[in-house]
Amino acid sequence: MDEKLKQLEKQYNEIPIPKELDFVVEKALKQGKKKRKNRAPQWLLGSAAAAVLFTASLNVSPAMARTLSEIPVVGSIVKVLTWTEYEVKEETFDANIKVPSIENLENKELANTLNEKYRTEGKELYDAFVSEVDYVKGQGGGHVGIDSGYEVKTDNEQILSIGRYTVNTVGSSSTTMHYDTIDKQNEILITLPMLFKDDSYIKTISENIIEQMRKQAASDPDKKYWVIGGGLPDEEVIDGFTTIKADQQFYISDKGKLVISFDKYEVAQGYMGIVEFEIPTDVLKKDLVSSEYIH
Repeated sequence: MDEKLKQLEKQYNEIPIPKELDFVVEKALKQGKKKRKNRAPQWLLGSAAAAVLFTASLNVSPAMARTLSEIPVVGSIVKVLTWTEYEVKEETFDANIKVPSIENLENKELANTLNEKYRTEGKELYDAFVSEVDYVKGQGGGHVGIDSGYEVKTDNEQILSIGRYTVNTVGSSSTTMHYDTIDKQNEILITLPMLFKDDSYIKTISENIIEQMRKQAASDPDKKYWVIGGGLPDEEVIDGFTTIKADQQFYISDKGKLVISFDKYEVAQGYMGIVEFEIPTDVLKKDLVSSEYIH
């Protein structure tokens, strides 16, 4: 373990941290395709003053070593680690922001792009929290909280799907989820549009989700969706859900199924939180470019 920690420390110290996010995912994806054109399937080518900021460097203590040993290994090479943790614990102000880092991905451009995105997001969340705390203190006090972290949704020989969640508690709470799905074999980022022949998938998926919403609401009175027939009075859903976005949040399950995700309040009443829908592959067959990922 000591030798592994030394290697992790070396990797950590060698990671450059630019002041701004200079890379974009599209650039990494293009370079990844070019680099691996002989490997990829043919269809893929084309102040709160009292706040405590805890930076979890990879060799800080035996306790950290134990934590790292418990972090799931992605495949036999790629790993997901907690790179940084922002932590604040006060009577009415609390924050816990864990920032993930993808390690040992051969496509360094893609890994650096994603990791810098995660670090920028984490820093922005912390800065926003600090600003909100300062404002609330100036108004006489109140509660400000944020909980942000990540979970590996899928981890198999081909697919790595990482979900990053953020729960804000200022007044009422809000919850958002963002995903990145990586083809570990070809080391490229998978986007929703690239899975399909054209944008017809938007209509196909949207219609299936609305159908699922209505069926769920009919069988379970606790399910309340913002669609006609979704368990709410029609007048409450005049401006309800009609279609997914072209880049709707998604991940690919361990069974090779497409799962569409919606944030809290996005398509349903708030008590339902994050809402997910698994789309039957039979519904998607005519729109899919290939069965490489979705089957």
